[in-house]
Amino acid sequence: MLKDILSIGGKPGLYKLISQTKNGLIVESLIDKKRVPAFASSKISALEDIAVFTEDKEIPLKDVLKAISEKENGGECLNYKSSDDNLKNYFAGVLPEYDRERVYVSDIKKVLNWYNILHGLKMLNFEEEEAEKDETAEKSEEKAEQKNVKKKAVKAKAAISKKIANEYA
Repeated sequence: MLKDILSIGGKPGLYKLISQTKNGLIVESLIDKKRVPAFASSKISALEDIAVFTEDKEIPLKDVLKAISEKENGGECLNYKSSDDNLKNYFAGVLPEYDRERVYVSDIKKVLNWYNILHGLKMLNFEEEEAEKDETAEKSEEKAEQKNVKKKAVKAKAAISKKIANEYA
């Protein structure tokens, strides 16, 4: 879901990674679809690498976005231009344990703005993500089972070879 979605310091909105260049990246604005270069000197953050501080740990951004979606029943959230008190109260309703000293109002504004952008573009599909996790787990189990079958076959073949070698020795 958040793979290849970037935030670039000093530029509004979100961007999709298109390509890499020698000096940086080529990105496309999710809002107006314009492609622009993002240089290595820019502060570029992938959304999947961002987390929100809580009192005892960090919560990945995707989990925060999911909590917002659940609070809003899949609809839009509070406008990021609301008053600071409204933003803090709203965010406390979404993530009660967020660290009020390390998570600033500017951070809350970014998260809410990002949520509304991704929601407007229908890029928040948490069910699809869960299905992918389940599918990956199933594939891992199948691979492990296939390895066990192969190991047993190799052992059986070795035992038969040993038995034949003993008979002719």
